[in-house]
Amino acid sequence: MEKFTKLTGVAAPLPMVNVDTDMIIPKQFLKTIKRSGLGRNLFDEMRYDEQGNEIADFVLNQPAWRDAEILVAGENFGCGSSREHAPWALLDFGIRCVIAPSFADIFYNNCFKNGILPIALPQEQVDLLMDEARKGANARLSVDLENQTITTTDGTQIGFDIDPFRKHCLLNGLDDIGLTLKKAAEIDAFEGRAQAQRPWV
Repeated sequence: MEKFTKLTGVAAPLPMVNVDTDMIIPKQFLKTIKRSGLGRNLFDEMRYDEQGNEIADFVLNQPAWRDAEILVAGENFGCGSSREHAPWALLDFGIRCVIAPSFADIFYNNCFKNGILPIALPQEQVDLLMDEARKGANARLSVDLENQTITTTDGTQIGFDIDPFRKHCLLNGLDDIGLTLKKAAEIDAFEGRAQAQRPWV
């Protein structure tokens, strides 16, 4: 998993509440177990019409936000089913950080396991960042995980809270497999002792 330390990039405004995982990546795109290629269909039903043409007024289809790396959204982001394809699609598109007043629990946990930083902030602070994001490519947010701050173009700084263990995992690029591999020597030693004590197993 790619490390998350500091990110400076364009933020896309998505002022919608209760954005569920079927909106993030519709069910017809869940046939793959690969994490790549899903970005094309991120927010598919909002990005494309029935003929597959881009819907011009959707934020990620507009020139200012096509390369957004941060998403500023409404409350209860990622609700609905527990599909891990939702953070896969965001990451494949290029989104590394989602800022919202609140998140659905399973989606929130899945973000950390896939290298995305979800930040929950009070509504008034999200509103401030939403206004900043509406400025487009001329306004870039800087997210500093080590110092737990978000800085706007004019220097306004907002602090955020994060669980220390999750912070450690993101800073070091550790998903569940990575965490297990850090214990590889201890696991091998245990297996060696077990084999010596119970050779018949």
